[in-house]
Amino acid sequence: MPDPMSDDERRSAPEKEPGRAQTGRDRLRRAVLRPSRGQVVVALLLALVGYAAVTQVRFTNVDNTYASLREQDLIDVLTGLAAQTQRAEAEIARLERTRDDLQSDTGQREAAIAEAENTADTLAIMAGLVPVTGPGIRVTVTENEGTVDVDTMVDLVQELRTADAEAIQFNEEVRAVAQTSFEDAVGGIEIDGTLVSSPYVIDVIGEPGTLHGAIDFPKGPRDQLEDEGATVEVEELASLDITAVVEPRRPEYAEPDSSQ
Repeated sequence: MPDPMSDDERRSAPEKEPGRAQTGRDRLRRAVLRPSRGQVVVALLLALVGYAAVTQVRFTNVDNTYASLREQDLIDVLTGLAAQTQRAEAEIARLERTRDDLQSDTGQREAAIAEAENTADTLAIMAGLVPVTGPGIRVTVTENEGTVDVDTMVDLVQELRTADAEAIQFNEEVRAVAQTSFEDAVGGIEIDGTLVSSPYVIDVIGEPGTLHGAIDFPKGPRDQLEDEGATVEVEELASLDITAVVEPRRPEYAEPDSSQ
């Protein structure tokens, strides 16, 4: 005769331990630990129903936030939101203006600092306070049949300055600047208290062609030096170094005019 129990019922049927009757606690523990297919389906359905109920409550709460308000109340809410938006936009615009002003001030300050640094560098070069490098010429004056006159050497320096010489150095020892003094001395020329002797090697930084022309024009420094029995050689260089510097001197009498 066929077994009237289904497969699910047969699987869920408690296994009786020999010699011991099953209690209600045993049946409950077995249902929890080994649920049948029907129990699993029911549990899933209950979970779905619960989730739908929670979602519906949330949507209902959101929809009801303004549902009970009158038309005038809604208008007041919108007006308040518009006012808040305008205040926020005004604050954003103010902050953007402040940012732009700060950026502008910073840019102007950086430009002023850069300009001051460039001016300081230029003045330091002109005053002979720092070593410099750049293109220029090297003039070598060698006494052969006579002695070079100090006035002729001063004329040479002046012609080089007129040709926009930016730095002048004698025999890698003395830097010639606006305040430099030249005096006749035994054995050579005294430049700012330093004795410089022949051959006089004069390094000059500037545009090489222009500087060269300041020496070679008719009746210029070359002709004068050769008339005094010296030979003159001029070499144009793409780069040369001037390492001699002048010790800074504090003015004794001059001072800045505060009225300017």
